[in-house]
Amino acid sequence: MNLGFIGTGNMGTILVEALVEGKAISPSSITITNRTKAKAMVLKDKYSGLKVAGDAKEVAAKSDLVFICVKPLDVTTVLDDIHPYMTKEKCLISITSPINTCQIESKIACSVARVIPSITNRALSGVSLISYGENCRKEWRDRIDLIMEKISKPVHIDEKITRVASDIVSCGPAFFCYLLQAFILAAVKVTEIDEKTATILASEMIVGLGELIKQGVYTLPSLQEKVIVKGGITGEGIKIMEKELGSLFEHLYKATHNKFKEELEKVELQFSSH
Repeated sequence: MNLGFIGTGNMGTILVEALVEGKAISPSSITITNRTKAKAMVLKDKYSGLKVAGDAKEVAAKSDLVFICVKPLDVTTVLDDIHPYMTKEKCLISITSPINTCQIESKIACSVARVIPSITNRALSGVSLISYGENCRKEWRDRIDLIMEKISKPVHIDEKITRVASDIVSCGPAFFCYLLQAFILAAVKVTEIDEKTATILASEMIVGLGELIKQGVYTLPSLQEKVIVKGGITGEGIKIMEKELGSLFEHLYKATHNKFKEELEKVELQFSSH
């Protein structure tokens, strides 16, 4: 099977790297293209056998499964370019959340899926969110599941929870890195620890926490119970967090969903005008 990638920005590059290093596909079976060719050439230099195409049409012509990894407002242009080459036996995957499978199916004859990856997939870990189009063939559903299992835990979602699921899986790493960095910088500000030491300690703590959860040693609530001693120091810290955090995450989800609505409206205009 030949895979094509249209767009090798951050997430397109992460997907190619993860799929190759997770042995989901060989570099010689991959054809890529990018508006800025230098970005595509970096991957070609990294993986022997990987091919760089001149444009999206060439990628679609040479590939059985095509990933579209461009910005939401660029997707309709790509679909217009490649639809003659995306015949019924092929499959197209979009990785952008504001565009649903029904919209893509209205433009193209092949099987369609939406796969929303996470930066954690680069470590062959974390979740990928999958929604299949109504007309997506079973053989493609099975193939996509097998491919994504090599680099993630695939989770099938209803399209109505796409945004919140993406907030948790795809945006979540950035949100929690921000919190962790604030945690580190506060330690440096109010104590005598240096930033390098605090970063090492905090990073290793997060890795260890992840392992506890992954191995099922504790649930999130039971872990807190184990660490918090009645009348102890951790409990005092939790009191501050309860007071200061307040409705922070509720406001966060409301903000991301409001932005998502704006993107949906822009995308809908594009699809209705083509």
